[in-house]
Amino acid sequence: MPRFLMTDPSHYAVSYRINPWMRPEAWDAGGAGLSRRAAAASQSLARILSGLGAAIHWVGAAEGLPDLVFPANAAVVLDGRVLLARFRCPERRGEEPVFRRAFERLAAQGLVAEIVTLPDGCFQEGAGDAIWDAGRRLFWTGWGPRSDRVASDHVAATFGRPVVPLELATERFYHLDTCFCPLAGGEILYYPPAFSADALAAIRERVNPGDLIEADEHEAAAFCVNAISLRRELVMASAPASLRAKLAARGYRLRETELAPFILSGGAAFCMTLRLDHASVPKETAYDRQPDARALA
Repeated sequence: MPRFLMTDPSHYAVSYRINPWMRPEAWDAGGAGLSRRAAAASQSLARILSGLGAAIHWVGAAEGLPDLVFPANAAVVLDGRVLLARFRCPERRGEEPVFRRAFERLAAQGLVAEIVTLPDGCFQEGAGDAIWDAGRRLFWTGWGPRSDRVASDHVAATFGRPVVPLELATERFYHLDTCFCPLAGGEILYYPPAFSADALAAIRERVNPGDLIEADEHEAAAFCVNAISLRRELVMASAPASLRAKLAARGYRLRETELAPFILSGGAAFCMTLRLDHASVPKETAYDRQPDARALA
């Protein structure tokens, strides 16, 4: 069964600003209504994933850690091995022991096998900056605003898989998952202005031109590139009609949900989850062989 980590949003708020999307004043103006909408949005995302055959493992809320709701930044996970993140911004460092305890509980349940830490002084912000591409059997890693360039080498050493480092060119797209999404059919959905010239060359060197799907500024600002690819299903925030048309033309079905309270903090569907069961060599199961199976890529 596909497995995701999610976090109870009870203590979620936009109370500080560590990226250009964060709007504490908008959160304050929204009052309790935004908290209720955030709780409903989180449950909606969980229901969509559950409906697609996934199991959800929850991390409890922690007062004073509003961005705990974005577990994609907690770690990189492959083959049961967990590489714990180290956050650059002081506001998020309190999340590190909370997530460590969560992974220790998962290890006790046999859901992960090993927990690995980064060398001192190395910043790497989890799957937000290390995205597993199941079709190409490699990691695409973001570096610059949050994760260090050398962190890509530690990802490669930890998991023994190829890594393609991509320099992020703007604070606006501060994690790779905000602007880059490998799809199950081999395509890459991405927002080119988020990348340096060298990063764009690295992408175009490894991906056939026909498999590159460019998001425009409006689509990227709607946080629709921050999506979860589940074979031909794409789970994402409410999408502009232009993006729906691009993806439908490729045979993808969109599962949209309203995530506006989380977009106020600079995150959406991918940020709100962490995939726990990625495997470098996928194992076929009876579930996979069903003609209408919705197994994950």
